[in-house]
Amino acid sequence: TMNYRQQALAVMNPVEMIVALYDGMIRFLHGAIDRVEAGDAAGRRHSVGRALDILTYLQARLRPGVGGSPAGTLSEFYAAMYAQCVRASRDASIPLLEQTIRDIRNVREAWQQVAASETVTTEQARDQQKHQQMLQFQQASSARTPPPEVLPAQTSNRWSA
Repeated sequence: TMNYRQQALAVMNPVEMIVALYDGMIRFLHGAIDRVEAGDAAGRRHSVGRALDILTYLQARLRPGVGGSPAGTLSEFYAAMYAQCVRASRDASIPLLEQTIRDIRNVREAWQQVAASETVTTEQARDQQKHQQMLQFQQASSARTPPPEVLPAQTSNRWSA
């Protein structure tokens, strides 16, 4: 059986999934800050490593041939965030971790807006599709019922004098 997070991920569109991955990076970087404050070097490296795993995944998913200029810009952003995370972890720098969270959050908000507009577009498309199906059903229903002049005359008229 799937847990709540797996179920939520299963119904996400690709843009919502990207937003969720950004949320994960932010969560892991906050964890790294907690580990720095606790003096836990191994925990800090582990938390930053999880954020780096997400950056690596996002970088690998880019398709510059398809995405064009935005894909190139994102590639540069991911590379910069990767380097920033490594530096922040090496120096156990809370200010640099906080800056990285702000940078990631800014781009996450842009993705969130794309996700919201895609959801609206998807809902509009779904509504339009339902409307189209209803029209087709109505047309099919009216086509099955012949117009009044084709229907046989009322039986009572046949027996009238």
